[in-house]
Amino acid sequence: MKPADHTPEPANADEAASPAPATPEAIPDGSRNPASITTDVLPSDSATELVVPDLPTDLLLEMYRKAVTIRLMEEALLAAAEEGQIGGAMHTAIGHEANAIGAAYALRSGDYVTCTYRGHHHGLAWGMDPGKAIAEVMGRSDGFAKGKGGSMHFVSPELGMMGANGIVAAQVPHAAGLALASYLRGEDRVAITFFGDGALFQGVMHETFNMASKWKLPLIFYCENNRYSEMTPIWRTSSIEDIYMFPRAYGMATVQIDGNDVEVVHAAVSEAAARARTGSGPTFIEGITYRLAGHMAGDLETYRPQEEVERQQAYEPLTVLRRKLRARGIGGDRIAEIDEEVDETVDEAAAFAENSPWPDTTETYLDVFAGSASNGD
Repeated sequence: MKPADHTPEPANADEAASPAPATPEAIPDGSRNPASITTDVLPSDSATELVVPDLPTDLLLEMYRKAVTIRLMEEALLAAAEEGQIGGAMHTAIGHEANAIGAAYALRSGDYVTCTYRGHHHGLAWGMDPGKAIAEVMGRSDGFAKGKGGSMHFVSPELGMMGANGIVAAQVPHAAGLALASYLRGEDRVAITFFGDGALFQGVMHETFNMASKWKLPLIFYCENNRYSEMTPIWRTSSIEDIYMFPRAYGMATVQIDGNDVEVVHAAVSEAAARARTGSGPTFIEGITYRLAGHMAGDLETYRPQEEVERQQAYEPLTVLRRKLRARGIGGDRIAEIDEEVDETVDEAAAFAENSPWPDTTETYLDVFAGSASNGD
């Protein structure tokens, strides 16, 4: 199943030659100031102006292929969940792809990442095999954690993926620990931790903000702000309108960016990583994005109007990236070719996962305790 293309067709050659900029719209109080807690604000209306270098077209094509892979894998997982092939809760990140891809390409091999239970996109962005990823969600033995982690606990230390977590904000201090280890060992590693807007008001977030800023840890805090904490809009819970301002109380550099634009995300994370590696401390990035699917498989989505979702689709990551590629002279046929190739790849990955065996019952007792270095057990 190829991804839907919400990119408006160019009316003429001049329009096709340059990307169509988003038109800022006034937020409810009539001001033009960013207010990231409301869905009336588009990702392209973000507050921070960055110097955003153009990435090579070949790299954008690679990023596009990765984004389509994530999108189609997530859609395949939703279909599998509806067919009863996946047990327990499953959360997709449809619409969040640019946050993961832009960040992953900005960091180095050997850096660390932790994320939330909505973390499939981070796994693929950091190099996980789609077949093994789908097998893991399905609880099959060919999954990267033998089916034991499932959807909410993606982990692959060899790729730097140090664990997704089902507890809101629990992965944040884990990333701080990884950053502290890098600092104490004199390594040049950076840790990045992803979380949603709802995690910002957990106490452990603020403990970690304070320690990371005080110790100048090589850590990047990245908030994927999709404006909903599960089914609750963030404007119902936040006392401030621009949440990227909150961590400045801890003496931390903060930015608010368009989380749907891979080049913007890449630029922001590159700059934050450079600060971290030179001992300048952590950075908080608020990537404004939008969740195009429900909070989890089976979500009836009665808490938001369909018109809101449709409005945001015009600014979603695949649409933004297609527009960039067309502006670079990449024709629709080439984009469609990538879509077809990825569609086949994801179909093969889903078939691999469906044919993967269930774990043996003896696996229940394995990987529970760490082995002893003295006896090798």
